[in-house]
Amino acid sequence: MALKGVSIWSCSQAPQLGVANSHSGNSGKIVNLRGDFGKCRKWECCCLDVLAQRATTPVEDEKPTMPMVEISRPSDGAHENDSKGFHKDLNLLPSELYLSEPLTANDVSSPPSDGSKVRVAYQGIPGAYSEDAALKAYPKCETVPCDEFEVAFKAVELWIVDKAVLPIENSVGGSIHRNYDLLLRHRLHIVGEVQLQVNHCLLGLPGVRKEELKRVVSHPQALAQCEVMLNNLNVIRVGSPDTAGAAQTVASNGIRDTGAIASARAAKLYGLDMLAENVQDDDENISRFLILAREPVIPGTDRRYKTSIVFSLEEGPGVLFKALAVFALRDINLSKIESRPQLQRPLRVVDDSNQGRAKYFDYLFFIDFEASLAEPRAQFALGHLQEFSSFLRVLGCYPMDTV
Repeated sequence: MALKGVSIWSCSQAPQLGVANSHSGNSGKIVNLRGDFGKCRKWECCCLDVLAQRATTPVEDEKPTMPMVEISRPSDGAHENDSKGFHKDLNLLPSELYLSEPLTANDVSSPPSDGSKVRVAYQGIPGAYSEDAALKAYPKCETVPCDEFEVAFKAVELWIVDKAVLPIENSVGGSIHRNYDLLLRHRLHIVGEVQLQVNHCLLGLPGVRKEELKRVVSHPQALAQCEVMLNNLNVIRVGSPDTAGAAQTVASNGIRDTGAIASARAAKLYGLDMLAENVQDDDENISRFLILAREPVIPGTDRRYKTSIVFSLEEGPGVLFKALAVFALRDINLSKIESRPQLQRPLRVVDDSNQGRAKYFDYLFFIDFEASLAEPRAQFALGHLQEFSSFLRVLGCYPMDTV
């Protein structure tokens, strides 16, 4: 079931803080943060309805295909749920779809499945770190490989799988920007996260010694994360779409002087020897994955929760500071902030009477904060933020992975 949103501000004290009263529309823009913070606390205590879902104008130009949880200014109508036409007749599914070949863009038009086992999509082939993350989240799940990130998104939307587990950031390599963009293009909800320790292994054909290797194949990020070992071996580095695919290539080609960097599980799957373990430069190499589903989880307060949002801001000096301050005022910790240019209008032209015109980027801001939407402080923070944001969408509220 979809989360209820937050019906915001109906308090007579709101204008004292520069916040628009809900009865006068959304004319108020900027919050005066120079005032007494005590007034803000007092104001909160008298003005909360708790979250009413409202439709919003999509950031992308695509028609939404699934309902989403968001808080934004009213648009010209609520979105329709286009998923009504999907059915769940397992007998109509091609059995070969879920055997060994990854899903492709053509496969996602197939009818959905309602199997009793949780089916989880991931990008890559068996043995990929994403599959390890899926199995960590759901140890008894049926994993479904996909050849692209977007195929995994669509597989969930079309009921082919129940969930998708996709990487969003790595402690060494940074953010996966493609998946940030896809979170906006699709109407899925973040329902969990997985933090996975990445232990790269040097793999080779049975009987091969690492000193015999002349080239090593792997994903470019994996190669970059094993720089010291590769320099010591003095080998040629060959890029591959994913680490498990590199292991499969070495096994299938049978070339003795070629190795791969992949997981220990990939070595077992493809019959390769582990020539060395933990060959990454940084021992604390952690990848964070998001779990995506068609419906959000109901937030609670029984454990530590994280909320992910995306928003854009009105133009004005210090507006980003004010946006972040709504969390600081309520003692809410921000664990992640990422900015991405808006795809539909990446540049804003600003007139200058003396110097002609200057161009500035229009940004979307992705933020993770450590609080549950079941907590009033999180509800007030989002309502406060809405007063001077032009777009605000809740991507998900989900339990934190603290392991």
